[in-house]
Amino acid sequence: MKHSRLVRLGLATAIVGLVAGCSSSPSDDGSSGASTGDSTEPVTITYSNFISNGGNEDNMAAIVAAFEKDNPGITVDVTTLPYGDYFTALQTDLVAGTQADVFDIEYANYKAYVESGVAAPIEGIDAAKYRDSLIQAYQTDGTQYAVPTSFSTVVLYYNKDLFDAAGVSYPTADWTWKDEQAAAEAITDKSKDIWGDYQPFTYNEYFKTVAQAGGSFLSEDGSKVNFNTPEGVEAAKWLVNKVGNTMPAAGDASTDSDADLFSTGHLAMWHTGIWMFASMQDVPFNWDIVVEPGLTRQASHLFSNAVMVSANTKHMAAAAKWADYLATSQATIDARLANSWELPPVSDDGALAAYLTQGLPANRQAVFDSLKSVALAPSIGANQAQMSDIVTKYLGEAAAGRMSAEEAVQKAADEVQPLLPPAN
Repeated sequence: MKHSRLVRLGLATAIVGLVAGCSSSPSDDGSSGASTGDSTEPVTITYSNFISNGGNEDNMAAIVAAFEKDNPGITVDVTTLPYGDYFTALQTDLVAGTQADVFDIEYANYKAYVESGVAAPIEGIDAAKYRDSLIQAYQTDGTQYAVPTSFSTVVLYYNKDLFDAAGVSYPTADWTWKDEQAAAEAITDKSKDIWGDYQPFTYNEYFKTVAQAGGSFLSEDGSKVNFNTPEGVEAAKWLVNKVGNTMPAAGDASTDSDADLFSTGHLAMWHTGIWMFASMQDVPFNWDIVVEPGLTRQASHLFSNAVMVSANTKHMAAAAKWADYLATSQATIDARLANSWELPPVSDDGALAAYLTQGLPANRQAVFDSLKSVALAPSIGANQAQMSDIVTKYLGEAAAGRMSAEEAVQKAADEVQPLLPPAN
């Protein structure tokens, strides 16, 4: 997962309605998969992914080898592509109907693929093995159309040394925005290039903060904008009012990088993902994390990768078995934990116990606590990327002082509404 991204859904326009290239039957002969059901003939299933690119190819190979050992007669043929190339290649395959039997997706893509008909229902898995908030994210009308393979969340990092120097108490799980703002103001010292807080003013942060303010980004059926409300305005103000006050504006700080600000000891609090743990192990100060504060409730940003089974696979049961194994097997758990390769979506806390003692931060339990209340990204299909760009643009205008938060929220709402699907 590349966590600096916004939502990559330009591909959705091409796939919605392309189903002519996909068969709705699970196999040519109506069977459910050779070596996993009513036949003993060996089968090969294809799997296309980006999750193992860039350093985890050997780990993926080990998981495949373990699966093939546990499932004689099923061979997994893996194609790995760089993240930057993956979705273009997948789009091409989906249009041609030549996609792999099992393929990687991100949560933001999920709805577009389901609407296009390229995803097969995944049956026969034990949902209890998965964390509820993760497995349920990939269900539509009670049907499982994908299974999560990993997750990451956003938490609040904090520099203990800067808190100590300012005489401010450390963040706790009970903090609200007001507590965070008070601490940020007390710690910020612009003359020393010390900043209290950093949180990007982007769509990804905004839909989450709307939830933290007690609102919702869209109506329940996704057909109406719901962020042009007092809660939505409050969320926008929370993000943009930090800029130039407790968070550096462009040119204010010694570096433009939030990671550099934190790692060099110039930033007290930082809203970012757990994928940054590894790069912060050797910083010259004490630090830890907590679940992000909210205004009226906590709501954590969840990033998730998943796999879908193609609607035109000839080996449905074998493909579903591989998808489930890739997500929840002991081989996967071992590989992910040993290599800091995101986290598996399993519900068994005991299976993940080793993660809690893998170095800083000390409060890794906050990662799992953050899953208790998540704000899933609104998923609207083909217009996802456009919606994201619009919201980020107007938040940027407000952060730059060119319009008020109220005006930015309303302008964004006016432009997002025509992009939404009609009510059912």
